[in-house]
Amino acid sequence: MYKQDLKQLVCQEIDKLEPVLSKLADYLHQHPEISMQEIKAVNYLKKLLEEFQFIFTPILKDTFSTAFIATKGNGDKKIGFLAEYDALPDIGHGCGHNLISLMSLGAGLAFNTVTDKIAQTVIFGCPAEETIGAKLNIADNGYFDDLQACLIIHPDDKTTIGGTSFATHPLEITFLGKEAHVADPVYHGINALDALVDFYQEFKKLKQSFTKPNIIGTIITDGGIAPNIIPAKATLRATIRSLDTDYLEEVMLPQIKKLAQKIALKHQTQLKMHHYEPLYKNLRSDKLLNQYYQENFSLLGEKYTLLPDDFADGSTDVGNVSHVTRTCQPTICIGNNLFVHTLEFTNASGSEYAKKQALIGAKAMAMTAIDVLFEK
Repeated sequence: MYKQDLKQLVCQEIDKLEPVLSKLADYLHQHPEISMQEIKAVNYLKKLLEEFQFIFTPILKDTFSTAFIATKGNGDKKIGFLAEYDALPDIGHGCGHNLISLMSLGAGLAFNTVTDKIAQTVIFGCPAEETIGAKLNIADNGYFDDLQACLIIHPDDKTTIGGTSFATHPLEITFLGKEAHVADPVYHGINALDALVDFYQEFKKLKQSFTKPNIIGTIITDGGIAPNIIPAKATLRATIRSLDTDYLEEVMLPQIKKLAQKIALKHQTQLKMHHYEPLYKNLRSDKLLNQYYQENFSLLGEKYTLLPDDFADGSTDVGNVSHVTRTCQPTICIGNNLFVHTLEFTNASGSEYAKKQALIGAKAMAMTAIDVLFEK
């Protein structure tokens, strides 16, 4: 059967699945669960996948009790689909992960129905995208290694293809001094806040020396307990980002840590440093997959914007996936003038229009999987 015939078939299958997929998106939207607590979501996904005879297997049980893989099909080629389902505190699905589940399951189920005898379909359950990113551990444990591609689309207020994401490895720096009363005429303690302020000023100068595109944001989370006590502890947290993971890890972070050590020695404080969130690598957006999405969005009548290769407006654990297999992360428009992580986005992600657009996204993903299947 020709490639275009299979593309038509997967689109027809997604149309047939519309009631099931719509119900899935609604259920997740109405029962939001934050990272690491996605119990209802996974139970719902498990039941649905097993109804379609997928083999459901929990993975990473010691670290992510709500991570899984679901597999079905035969053949040498294996294509993955990334499902996300965690929500945000207070506002629910303000990042539209209910729609990501709709798209990834819709695409995976349709792709398998059409290609069951010639390809393997793997649907990945990826919890905690909003916090510590299960995809990092899934990648580190080799689950993506033998895939021909791994697909995902993210909801947004515009449909886009291309771009990248920032690598990020947030760092906490704590200077430890010694307390004293500010009026003590003999013992003056060791002022940890002075060390931190000195570091902060020098850090601002150091930022100007980095030659590759980067973003650094800092806050002081602990500067002492009372104005009449010399601070014995002062802590700064920094989000440190670069478009190049190697530059972040081998140039930026070592210099920042070296500076902190220098300042601690100068002020005679102790120093503690640790990464309070894991390393999210930059997204290596596969050019051929992007080309497939261009063709398939066009076939579906969905207008899109091509992003420059160096465009990034955030970080994602999909970046870690891209370092071990081919992937990219297009977006699909679910409304106008929306911003993720807002109540307005939450409302939009539960709308009929969003679900209609997500079906287009599912079709584009399934069609792109067909393109990968026909690669020589």
